[in-house]
Amino acid sequence: MGDQTGQKQALLPVPGVRLATVAAGIKKSGAADLLLIETGAESSLAATFTRNRFAAAPVQLCKQFLQQQQPRYLLINSGNANCGLGEAGLEAARKCCQAVAGSGGVAAEQVLPFSTGVIAEPLPFERIVDKIPQLISELDGDHWWSAADAIRTTDTVAKGGSLQLELAGRTVTLTGIAKGSGMIRPDMATMLAYIATDLPMAGDHLQQALQQAVDLSFNCISVDGDMSTNDAAVLIATGAAGGPAVVPGDADWVIFVDALTALCQQLAQAIVRDGEGATKFITLQVRGAATREDAKAVASAVAHSPLVKTAFFASDANWGRILAAVGYAQVEQLDINRVEIFLNDLCIVRNGARAGDYQEQAGTAVMAEDEIVVTINLQSGDQHITYWTCDLSYEYVRINAEYRT
Repeated sequence: MGDQTGQKQALLPVPGVRLATVAAGIKKSGAADLLLIETGAESSLAATFTRNRFAAAPVQLCKQFLQQQQPRYLLINSGNANCGLGEAGLEAARKCCQAVAGSGGVAAEQVLPFSTGVIAEPLPFERIVDKIPQLISELDGDHWWSAADAIRTTDTVAKGGSLQLELAGRTVTLTGIAKGSGMIRPDMATMLAYIATDLPMAGDHLQQALQQAVDLSFNCISVDGDMSTNDAAVLIATGAAGGPAVVPGDADWVIFVDALTALCQQLAQAIVRDGEGATKFITLQVRGAATREDAKAVASAVAHSPLVKTAFFASDANWGRILAAVGYAQVEQLDINRVEIFLNDLCIVRNGARAGDYQEQAGTAVMAEDEIVVTINLQSGDQHITYWTCDLSYEYVRINAEYRT
């Protein structure tokens, strides 16, 4: 479904952020595979990371460096995850950071490393180090789309978005890019995303804004249910728009977080639409839950079910698989006699059983569509959540079987 994104949206420069890309020979294809992002000295930065306990070396260093210094550079390579290599992986990431620090005139701890690609293969850091001077010399504020291309692995399309809003008489810009196609599962976050704004905001408030946006976007997507070892979402605030910093409780805070969430959801949905081998885009709406945790448990169960996903791929109205997934979701109090399930506007389950007016032909017609909305009403409360997922196809198996060949 990657080619369905249409014409590329213009990605707006964010004052205070410059980017550069180059081919360092990490990808076998010879395509650009190295990205450097420079942030202004007055910038704030927030980040969330994968919860996989085998976190890659770059993730470990990022968490460490964020406690020590204000970041000035982000260095991202694709084609190699630098994961599962122990101290050798950490040392390779450090050498890359030191190279950027030497050319950029900052401390090594002010360089955050990120990697994505094949796990457990040594990172050819010498190739990266050799390209750092070129990256420094080519930094420019208008390189967002080339940056989105450089961080791709199995992605079929680059993913990016921009928006502007008026806050207290100033025009504020938000621009972001993301990569992800497989190894996608909620738990912050199984992809890479880099978002920047020129709005002034303190670091702790920026972290709060990012976490709120991530919880309603990158933590609400699933392609295959596999959690990556490497992934992160980063939000940079340069402050270049001027004026007072936005803080929680302000009216402008709500406007900004809503806009940030909308941009993150746009990027998150682009990841699902580009899911490896995906042919269907599925929106899961869980309504009427007693708690948000219950709603998330039901959505997660359905989104991760291989049987549900393969039924969508086959356009098979075997909706009993959805019913079964709802039933095994970790929900303490679930009254199955109240559950309703819809495929688009078609009711398939009412009062916990097959809807009396349901016709198989109508179900098959809905399942044949490219985009489908599944609504599950638990009728147990007023909490809700929306997830996005895709089908599971023969092509997914081929892509991942041939990933290293």
